Amino acid sequence: MSVHTEKSLPRTSLKELGISARNVIGFLEYLKAHSIELHSLMLVRHGHVAVEGWWAPYGPDLPHMLFSLSKSFTSTAIGMAVQEGKLSVDDPVVSFFPEDAPKDISPNLAAMRIKHLLMMGTGHAVDTMGPLAEAKDGNWVKAFLALPVEHEPGTVFVYNTGATYILSAILQQVTGETLLQYLQPRLFEPLGIANPTWESCPRGINTGGFGLKVTTEDIAKFGQLYLQKGLWQGERLLDESWVDAATSKQISNGDGGDSDWAQGYGYQFWRCRHGIYRGDGAFGQFCIVLPEQEAVLAMTSGTNDLQGVLNGVWEHLLGAFSEANEGLADADAAAESELRQVLEGLYLEPPRILANSQREVEFGSDKRCVLEPNELEMESTGIIIHGDTAVLDIRDKRGEHRVELGRQAWRMGRTSLFGEEEQIAASFTWKSPDTLLLSIQRIETPFRISIEIEPLEEGIEIRHAVNVSFGEPASAPIRGHLQ
Repeated sequence: MSVHTEKSLPRTSLKELGISARNVIGFLEYLKAHSIELHSLMLVRHGHVAVEGWWAPYGPDLPHMLFSLSKSFTSTAIGMAVQEGKLSVDDPVVSFFPEDAPKDISPNLAAMRIKHLLMMGTGHAVDTMGPLAEAKDGNWVKAFLALPVEHEPGTVFVYNTGATYILSAILQQVTGETLLQYLQPRLFEPLGIANPTWESCPRGINTGGFGLKVTTEDIAKFGQLYLQKGLWQGERLLDESWVDAATSKQISNGDGGDSDWAQGYGYQFWRCRHGIYRGDGAFGQFCIVLPEQEAVLAMTSGTNDLQGVLNGVWEHLLGAFSEANEGLADADAAAESELRQVLEGLYLEPPRILANSQREVEFGSDKRCVLEPNELEMESTGIIIHGDTAVLDIRDKRGEHRVELGRQAWRMGRTSLFGEEEQIAASFTWKSPDTLLLSIQRIETPFRISIEIEPLEEGIEIRHAVNVSFGEPASAPIRGHLQ
């Protein structure tokens, strides 16, 4: 269990907070029945944590990649800069970047204001993030301003991660600090959010629309700040008028109905059904604020079924609240104890298919395979199995990477195989008598990498896949020849 400090939210029993443990169990059963992979959840009511759980090997102290949930933090920084008089939502976007603006500024680009970036109503016909990331000179601002603006700003909603990046760039332009530096004394320190990290563009501007990593409790605290209309422990961090504007419908993004992606969009927050609003990120990173219930739900996940997660919340958790201490019978004490056991036993099972294979002897010595050119830019690999441990060695252009895996059980470790060094859990099993299956769970992210290795006459074939992705095509198998 996590260690609670004065920087943590207080913990209180479900009964005292008027939350039905039976409903929470129903939600967890719903996730299982729908094969929805959650990594953590925390339910807060009246500022107190009632429910918290992590699917091991995920844990309370691990930061988790937020993807687009980062956008709500960027919007918060803009709100703080507005209240400090550093900028206004009506300022023209081009006015901040005279050096990067095109020679001929179109009427629509000239009309684009900060509020249009915030509400995803920039006037672009498609998300601008692709062209920004592909900019040869690494100047994302210039690439953004060079793109055609097809519609009048404020008239059409297009989800636009590039727009959030520009908010980060504007903030850095007017404050001389990165988004992360600016939020440090104003948001992260007051909320007790330790060691947040944020990715940057090639020019050192935080990406804004994605790239923030914090813990599940940090997400819950952020939601609680919004629920309290910008107040934190008696101190005003954010104007109430900003919270109201950011979480209200600023632009239409569909015709409502059963989709929680068509209920209206605020300033980098989504409106939901049932009078609820949320920040969210790819693969199920959620900060859901339920004003009528005085509750916040924080979740991290590895799923593509985001609507499925929300349906489960509305179906099982919306009805879980009563006035504290009222209407909760003693039967609930039994349910609360059952829920505690369920939460303590949450676990992400590693694949377990065949424990052994006769071919394992082929992995008993230090044989390396040179790999044919491949998109992962791996040069050579070797795998050795001794007892219940497998050691995978991969060499790429950045150097050697070593991963230890447990037999049908997670082995904790660290690796820089995927970029920056991060914590992982790794396991191996035999998928068939001829195919070894390695699983690497990147426990600061939603991602699980599956690597199948099949021994061939004079080498190996490697096939790899990932549990969730933005729809990238499957990678071609990689062949390797014994050195």
